[in-house]
Amino acid sequence: MNKYLAELIGTFFLVLTVGCTVVGGGAGVIPPIAIGAALMVMVYATGHISGGHLNPAVTLGVFMRGKHPASEVVPYWIAQIAGAVLAAIVVRMVLRAGVPVAAAVPALLPALVAEFLFTFALVFVVLNSATARGTTGNSFYGLAIGMTVMVGAFAVGDISGGAFNPAVAIGGAAMNVFAPAGIWIHIVADLLGGAAAALAFNALNPNDR
Repeated sequence: MNKYLAELIGTFFLVLTVGCTVVGGGAGVIPPIAIGAALMVMVYATGHISGGHLNPAVTLGVFMRGKHPASEVVPYWIAQIAGAVLAAIVVRMVLRAGVPVAAAVPALLPALVAEFLFTFALVFVVLNSATARGTTGNSFYGLAIGMTVMVGAFAVGDISGGAFNPAVAIGGAAMNVFAPAGIWIHIVADLLGGAAAALAFNALNPNDR
């Protein structure tokens, strides 16, 4: 139970940061930096309890890499999505209540490619910095993970919205940051990106299973 609660709390604060910086908040460089930093600190805070996934695509990738039990994949997803939805409720009903939001409607193919590529990058970084034998015990994994999301947000945030995380996408849809009708773009591309990253990790590290 502690693992699931940690995932819920970590994802809550990640999506809360997304909501507060995007919905009536700062513009320009502020959201990507704040969101990347929020992910970094929450990964450090929850890593020793749950692994600090905070993202269904990461959970899928860690499972396919062989470092997460199959029985805990769906419970992790439920906890992550619950944290995201709770954060969305707090943002829309309390912290940014009444602030108008225009949902982003991305172009289909560019959004799919952008979400796939940077979710691949994120999960690839997670697997290599936080689960690989060669990087065991390092203290930089959280920084590497947070910076990857920050880079992705700067690079393709204007193309896809820069979720790279199905839970963030669902929370974003609940805040009307993402158009609900297009939420499947993020879910499909992000899970495929996580799975592809796991396949790449396994191919590149055949003796690290």
